[in-house]
Amino acid sequence: MKHHVCPWWLGYLLACPLRRLAQDPAKLLAPYIGQGMTVFEPGPGMGFFTLELARLVGSGGRVIAVDVQPRMVDRLKRRAGEAGVLDRIDARVCSADSFGLADVAGMVDFTLVFAVVHELPSAARFFAEVSGASKPGASLLLAEPAGHVSSEEFEAELAEAFQAGFALIDRPTIRRSRTALLKKT
Repeated sequence: MKHHVCPWWLGYLLACPLRRLAQDPAKLLAPYIGQGMTVFEPGPGMGFFTLELARLVGSGGRVIAVDVQPRMVDRLKRRAGEAGVLDRIDARVCSADSFGLADVAGMVDFTLVFAVVHELPSAARFFAEVSGASKPGASLLLAEPAGHVSSEEFEAELAEAFQAGFALIDRPTIRRSRTALLKKT
């Protein structure tokens, strides 16, 4: 599987409001997110899902949005400020080797991994890092684009997640995506 990072300028297309017709963040995320939760979102781009995550966790919650591209994080912060939810979002730039989650070890209730794992150099390292940041029983929604990730590649990602201590709970349907709902055991 090739590993590459989505170009920053493509973030404008990914944050386009028309995308809601196929993938409405409120409908996709509401079943998994509650007030006061701590949510991790790797590779948030310009915040298509992040803004809704921040609304759902409420004023007592926190969204940790981490990206390798400073331009994506800058645009995300600007959009969050305009939406009035910046105070709930901890937007960070990370290195290619680590998401830098040591300060939130064992604190994350939910992780949204949307079209990210196929861009990483090591799925095993990623899932191990997320496992370390997650509380026991925390959920992880994994969605990969069906046009970029084959069934075999997706199953290999799931195997890495299982090795990191996650179990398969469900296979929710998300348009044009291969998906799995996982729980930290």
